[in-house]
Amino acid sequence: MLLFFTLGLLIHFVFFASIFDIYFTSPLVHGMTPQFTPLPPPARRLVLFVADGLRADALYELDENGNSRAPFIRNIIMHEGSWGISHTRVPTESRPGHVALIAGFYEDVSAVAKGWKENPVEFDSLFNESKYTWSWGSPDILPMFAKGASGDHVYTYSYDAKREDFGAQDATKLDTWVFDNVKDFFHHARNNQSLFSKINEEKIVFFLHLLGIDTNGHAHRPSSRDYKHNIKKVDDGVKEIVSMFNHFYGNDGKTTFIFTSDHGMTDWGSHGAGHPSETLTPLVTWGAGIKYPQRVSAQQFDDAFLKEWRLENWKRLDVNQADIAPLMTSLIGVPFPLNSVGILPVDYLNNTDLFKAESMFTNAVQILEQFKVKMTQKKEVTLPFLFTPFKLLSDSKQFNILRKARSYIKHRKFDEVVSLCKELIHLALKGLSYYHTYDRFFLGVNVVIGFVGWISYASLLIIKSHSNLIKGVSKEVKKPSHLLPCSFVAIGILVAFFLLIQACPWTYYVYGLLPLPIWYAVLREFQVIQDLVVSVLTYPLSHFVGYLLAFTLGIEVLVLSFFYRYMLTAGLTAFAAWPFLTRLWTRAKMTSLSWTFFSLLLAVFPLMPVVGRKPDISLVMGAGLLVLLLSLCVVTSLMKRKDSFIKEELLVHLLQVLSTVLSMYVVYSTQSSLLRKQGLPLMNQIISWATLDDLFCFIAASSLVVPLLSSPVLFQRLFSILLSLMSTYLLLSTGYEALFPLVLSCLMFVWINIEQETLQQSGVCCKQKLTSIQFSYNTDITQFRQLYLDDIRRAFFLVFFLVTAFFGTGNIASINSFDLASVYCFLTVFSPFMMGALMMWKILIPFVLVMCAFEAVQLTTQLSSKSLFLIVLVISDIMALHFFFLVKDYGSWLDIGTSISHYVIVMSMTIFLVFLNGLAQLLTTKKLRLCGKPKSHFM
Repeated sequence: MLLFFTLGLLIHFVFFASIFDIYFTSPLVHGMTPQFTPLPPPARRLVLFVADGLRADALYELDENGNSRAPFIRNIIMHEGSWGISHTRVPTESRPGHVALIAGFYEDVSAVAKGWKENPVEFDSLFNESKYTWSWGSPDILPMFAKGASGDHVYTYSYDAKREDFGAQDATKLDTWVFDNVKDFFHHARNNQSLFSKINEEKIVFFLHLLGIDTNGHAHRPSSRDYKHNIKKVDDGVKEIVSMFNHFYGNDGKTTFIFTSDHGMTDWGSHGAGHPSETLTPLVTWGAGIKYPQRVSAQQFDDAFLKEWRLENWKRLDVNQADIAPLMTSLIGVPFPLNSVGILPVDYLNNTDLFKAESMFTNAVQILEQFKVKMTQKKEVTLPFLFTPFKLLSDSKQFNILRKARSYIKHRKFDEVVSLCKELIHLALKGLSYYHTYDRFFLGVNVVIGFVGWISYASLLIIKSHSNLIKGVSKEVKKPSHLLPCSFVAIGILVAFFLLIQACPWTYYVYGLLPLPIWYAVLREFQVIQDLVVSVLTYPLSHFVGYLLAFTLGIEVLVLSFFYRYMLTAGLTAFAAWPFLTRLWTRAKMTSLSWTFFSLLLAVFPLMPVVGRKPDISLVMGAGLLVLLLSLCVVTSLMKRKDSFIKEELLVHLLQVLSTVLSMYVVYSTQSSLLRKQGLPLMNQIISWATLDDLFCFIAASSLVVPLLSSPVLFQRLFSILLSLMSTYLLLSTGYEALFPLVLSCLMFVWINIEQETLQQSGVCCKQKLTSIQFSYNTDITQFRQLYLDDIRRAFFLVFFLVTAFFGTGNIASINSFDLASVYCFLTVFSPFMMGALMMWKILIPFVLVMCAFEAVQLTTQLSSKSLFLIVLVISDIMALHFFFLVKDYGSWLDIGTSISHYVIVMSMTIFLVFLNGLAQLLTTKKLRLCGKPKSHFM
């Protein structure tokens, strides 16, 4: 069985990774020839301001007094330049946003594995094509463009990473540092002849990365005074830098300025998904080669922003984020980045029609080059009789469009040239997408076949080894034939040879060959399948259809809960009524009432505000006080039973109570310090990490080790686990979610009792007192019973509680379902992986509580943990397959990001279930002693 779970884990990792191979692989190709406009550019130099994390509405809207937060930028919009909205793509993170701006293409999701800092693939950029680039800003962003550049003409100036502190006194200092260093740089250049000559060259770029707004947004949220004040600071800084440039270069009119952002931010201060608050960023341009403001009487857009921002009379020019890269290259006359897929927004250009036409023609040829290389690469690795070319852009059509465009330029039909080139670009981009997704159907089919095969095999294993469904049906066991394995080996060789001659990557072999052993294992159980069919046919049709509909309805409720959290409330309300629809109410009134009360109480949490709510430390303190009160009651009741409550266990409980008190102190003290903008106190940080240290070092006084010191008696061990995990959870809480584990645990305790009642009611086994049941590491397998139909309900309850454990704490089904304020007791300096690990642990704590309760349910109902867990895996995998079909890379970025998030969450949950099952067994069955050797307790 261990081998089965190990293989199952590997298979699920493959299924998890498949979405990124199928939908999100690197779009880059290499081998193109650089293309640039053959006419003199309007600018000698370009200044790029990127205000990290700045939302479009935050810049453009007026405050409550009707004044702009950025008066200088607004004056530019009205009197000097052009403006619009830059539409970003998911993932809305700093690295892919900057890559789109500066390199002109949308990076694949694999870059997240590098923390957005290193280059997973080599790519060309505006900085690389420039003669010189000087950049100032964050050490997380600048190095990737310097490392990706050929030669040493890209210079970076960064502050120390420790400055990126969310609890710092004033995050605007990050931007002030940039502005001050740019001024010092130009002051120094006046006394350095070599530097002076470089900055007076043409085709040069100055890049100012401004991180303060993003830092304040994470720390205080975009609606805060700090975030809005930072926008004013940036506006003042941009004004000073523009004035300095004009003065330094003698107002020569050869400088272009571009102000934009890499991504926006949600109302709760996070980003990464596709909500409009994350994907809509500002774009303001002015200076050499940029069109002056255009007054209009009416504009047609699908939103009401123009009226809200009172900019309805100034022409708004929206672009995709990657379009900014070709705009910048055309302004200073450098070659378009080789991998750019941006379309030159000619409406921004203030130049001759000939320049616009030639620039657009160059843009079209540059993208067409990528299409040709991509097509050639795919053609070389595909068998001739299987290759299907992109019919909308044949070689003859390419030639005709290019020839016609050249003819239009010659006859000065510039508008026609622009239209024709845009048509060619759209066709080339469609062709690029066509060849980029050429193998998607093949890969998707293989993954689905593997998924269905795995679910089928797990189901057959349940029926064969853990149920009485087919017992006595089969009359004789047939000798296995050699034809089946030989057939699968032959198919495997054919598939491998087919992939080999097409020079497919190694991952294709995994997806192509993985279904074969899975389906071989399924078909080996042909006798079980036959017996199952016979058994089902003897079952009343109405009952079979009824159970099937109930199972399907349950799965759909779980799936819908990812879209509508209130479905969990509906499900928990149905759970509350369950005892009254059975005989449980007559047999165990108190247990039934407790079940109903806590089910309804838990049903409130999915209706509570999601991430983004304001911190409410009073609720965290209230949760801590409830934990202390509950501890007092439990310790008092246990002390009355002197025979079962020794001094060692009393010391363990006191240690856990002390940990809870310390957690409450740290939360209150940290919040007070951050409100005074005094940062995270060092002592608080030490206490927090000491409380969590159990995650990394198995030492005493830690939340994963302390429960192992407690009694293995079922109730005492579960309560000890709750106390230990609550101390950490309080440190990671900011509001009502601190109460969630308490309510959830109460329901779990009642669940254990009520499952015992249902089993006794069905006459399967006799009822044991919970106070006499102990967790045991080596359980007597002769005590296990076979699965019954009601056990499917138990497994469904577990999956439902796990989904509730995720959504009930205020999370949403999105990859940006987090609030950085949760980790401020541990660290405030930006560290994506450490912060991510802490928030992941916060999410997992309710899961651990549910899984420990599940261990108890299996023990009290005399079920093998493997048998019930297999049903849980089957239910989870059906959900995962459901979401696999819902993944898409078209439509709005909100829809795309949501579909990715759903699949990632449900697959992560399925994979974590295997680990959590092992962790729950460890926490419930192992026993350590404060003195002497550790030992296990047995029943």
